[in-house]
Amino acid sequence: MSQSAETVPTAQRQSHPPGLYALFTTEMWERFSYYGMRALLVLYLTKSIGYERADALNIYAIYTGLVYLTPLIGGRLADLYLGQRKAVFIGGILMALGQFALTQPSLLSLGLGLMIVGNGFFKPNISVMVGSLYPQGDARRDGAYTIFYMGINLGALMAPLVSGNLGESERFGWAYGFASAGVGMLLGVLTFAFTQRLLGGAGLPPGRDTATETRLRFRDWLEIIAVSSAIALLVFGAIKAWPSVNFLWSPSWTTSGVATFFYRGLILLGGLGLFIWLTEPKAKAEMADLHEPFTWVDWQRLGVIAIIGIFSIVFWMGFEQSGGTLNLFADEKTNREIFGWTIPASYFQSINPIFIVTLAPLFSILWSALARRNVPLPSVAKQGLGLVLVSLAFAVMFFADREAKSGPVSPLWLISVYFIFTVAELFLSPIGLSLIAKLAHPRIVSLMMAFWFLCTAAANYLAGILENAIEPYNLNLWAFLGVMAFVPGVLLLALTPVLVKMSHGRV
Repeated sequence: MSQSAETVPTAQRQSHPPGLYALFTTEMWERFSYYGMRALLVLYLTKSIGYERADALNIYAIYTGLVYLTPLIGGRLADLYLGQRKAVFIGGILMALGQFALTQPSLLSLGLGLMIVGNGFFKPNISVMVGSLYPQGDARRDGAYTIFYMGINLGALMAPLVSGNLGESERFGWAYGFASAGVGMLLGVLTFAFTQRLLGGAGLPPGRDTATETRLRFRDWLEIIAVSSAIALLVFGAIKAWPSVNFLWSPSWTTSGVATFFYRGLILLGGLGLFIWLTEPKAKAEMADLHEPFTWVDWQRLGVIAIIGIFSIVFWMGFEQSGGTLNLFADEKTNREIFGWTIPASYFQSINPIFIVTLAPLFSILWSALARRNVPLPSVAKQGLGLVLVSLAFAVMFFADREAKSGPVSPLWLISVYFIFTVAELFLSPIGLSLIAKLAHPRIVSLMMAFWFLCTAAANYLAGILENAIEPYNLNLWAFLGVMAFVPGVLLLALTPVLVKMSHGRV
C-alpha cells in the first residue's frame, strides 16, 4: 500500500483528496454493473430459464459466495506483483465481458465464471486504494469510506431502475438488462483510466517510486491486456474442456448430499490455501526488502480483523436476503399496483441505495464531528450496533410475512425493512472497510481486504441456502435471522473494550 499520503501537508488534510472522487465514480459504475445483474439473476433463472425457486436461490448463493471468495487471489497478486491499480483494470475488463456473455442463455456459465474471477481482482483492490490516500491515524478515513460507500450505493440505486427495468420489460427483455450492466462496467474502466493522475502514487505496482510516478507505464498496459485475455481464455477453455466445472453454480451442488457439499467446499478452500502457500516465498523476500517483519502488535491487530470478519458473516447473511428471499417477497407477496401500473419487483432493490445516498453524507459528518470532539465511537462498537439494528428489520419482516398470508401486503413493509437495513449497514460496512485499512500490515493489506470479502462470500452462500436449510426444522426464517443477528451484536458490544486494546489505538 502506498504511503505517499504521509507527506500531505496538515493544511490540506481538512478536505478529501481528489483521488477519492475518482475511486468513488469508478466504484459507482462497477456497482451499477453488479447490482444490475444481481437484481435480475434470480428472476431470470425462475422466469426465463425455468429453474425452481430453491434451485435459483442455490445458484444465487453459490455465485454471490464465489464472487467474494476470489478476492483472496486478486488481493494476493496485487500485494505481491500487480499493484492495486493494474488489478482493478483486469477485474473491470473481465466483469464487462461476463455481463455481455449473460445476454446469451447458452453462455450463462461463462458469464458467471468471468464475473467471479473479475470481481476477485477488482473488489479488494479499489477498496484498499481509498485507504492509501490517507496517512495512518487520519481521522478522515471513516468519513472517506462512508463517502466511497455512497458511490457504491449510487450505482446500486441506478442499477435496478435501468437494468432491472430493461430486463423485466416485454419490449426489451433480459439480454438488454445484462447488456446495460456491461456498459456500466465499461464506463467504470474508462473512468478509472482517465482519472489516474488524481490518485498520485496509490495502487502502483510494488517497487515503484510513488512520490514521483502517478500513471501506469506502457508495459503495464500490455500486461493488463495479456493477463485479461489469458484469464478469459482459461475460463472459456475450462468450461468447454471440463463441463463438470459447472458444479460451481449448479443447483445439484446443494442437493447432492451434505458430504458432497463439504467435499467440494474443501477443494475450493484447499486450492486457495495452496495458492497462498506457493506465493509465500515471494512474500518473505519482499518483507525482508522492506524491513517490516510482523510484530506482536501486528498479530493482535490481525486478530481483531479476524474477529470482526467472523461477526460480519452474521450481518451479511441477513442483509443478502435482499437479492433472494426479499426479492421474491416483493415479486410474490407485495401489492405492486399503483394507478394501474405494476412496479417491477427489481425496483425494490433500489430502496436501500436511495436511503444510503441520502443518509451516508450525514453519517460521514457525524463520524468526523465525533472524532473532532475526541468522543469517537470505537469502530467495533459501531459494528455491534449494526448487528442489533438489523435484527429489528427481521422482526418487521416476521410480521409482514404473517400479514401476507391473507394476501399481498403494502410495499411500506419492505420500505421499512430496507430503511432499517440502511442504518445498520452504515454502522457496519463502510466502517469495516476503513478498519481493515487501519489495522492491516501494509504489505498484506489487499489480502486482508480480501479476507473481509471472504467472510462476505460465506455470508452470501448462507443467505441463499438458509431458507431451505431450516425448513426441515419448521423454523421461521425471519425469526431465526433476528435472533442470529441480535445475540452476536450484543456479544460484540461486550467485547469492544478487549478489541480496542488489541488494536493499539487504531479503532
